[in-house]
Amino acid sequence: MEKVKVAVIGLGGIAQLIHLPFLLKANNVSVVAVAEINKSRLNTIADKFNITERYTNYKELLEKSDVEAVIVATPTSTHKEIAINVLQAKKDVLVEKPLARTFDEAKPIVEAARKNKRKIMVGMNLRYRPDAMILRSLIKNNEIGTPLYVKCGWFRSQSSKGKWFTRKEESGGGVIIDLGILLLDLSLWLLNYPPVETVSTQRYFHNTKNVEDTSVSFIRCKDTSIISMDMSWSLPIEKDIFYLNLYGTKGTASLNPFRIFKRVEDQLIDLTPTGSESPLSLLRKSYMNELKSFIGAVRGLNPIFSSGDEALSRMKVVEAMYKSASENQEIKIKDI
Repeated sequence: MEKVKVAVIGLGGIAQLIHLPFLLKANNVSVVAVAEINKSRLNTIADKFNITERYTNYKELLEKSDVEAVIVATPTSTHKEIAINVLQAKKDVLVEKPLARTFDEAKPIVEAARKNKRKIMVGMNLRYRPDAMILRSLIKNNEIGTPLYVKCGWFRSQSSKGKWFTRKEESGGGVIIDLGILLLDLSLWLLNYPPVETVSTQRYFHNTKNVEDTSVSFIRCKDTSIISMDMSWSLPIEKDIFYLNLYGTKGTASLNPFRIFKRVEDQLIDLTPTGSESPLSLLRKSYMNELKSFIGAVRGLNPIFSSGDEALSRMKVVEAMYKSASENQEIKIKDI
């Protein structure tokens, strides 16, 4: 079987630490080209990973290279232009989250994928964690009954030290669009995508001026399920914290640590699988599974599991979160 020819546009931290190392280890992928506007970084990274095709202008890559799929790992403000050009070049694309800075900016990307009959996937890696996938399967099998309430949080340093990352005009926002969108995606995925009805959000600017560095949200869904989300780059904590607790009519479950309990009559039965993995191992596997899923979709072996249409729905909720915070009131989600 021929290898899928892949290009990576943008050679920042996630491309260096995640995309390139994992893709180069895959036996069904050939990383044939990279693009990066910083020429020094371009040559250094391309030399390190032994990639001969290298471009400072991604449009030149699209014109000259015969790649089938492209990973876009550039600053958020560039996603719209790059992704649309990739799709118009008749190549499938994986765009790192968020898909764009706003819903209105993301919508033309999804429309371009549909018009050009290409596949678009958005990097929502938390749903590809092995423990999250097991939990999703157990929920679908009704092991904990109807899921009612998700309480989740993430406290860590900001994901990028690049200056663009804390400039709203380039990133689209702060910790909400960095960590919150991933928590939101994971929660709604576990709840089986109930439509969101209302959002209430509070945000703080402890160590930042242009974007929020701490936020708390309360989300009501139309099926009466509820999501509570806390996220921060700035709260004083001893170590990074990521957690998710899910409560159903017949049981409860959690991630970090991974625990599952089912109520049988008056007893709680422990359904937790034996053996545990470290948070770092789960994180690495989430990205590996995400990339495998994308390559499988390019080959036609599986559907896109974190699609552009889903990303549009998430962007609608994220915009409501920002509106709620700025207006200091609960916001009702309008249908897309």
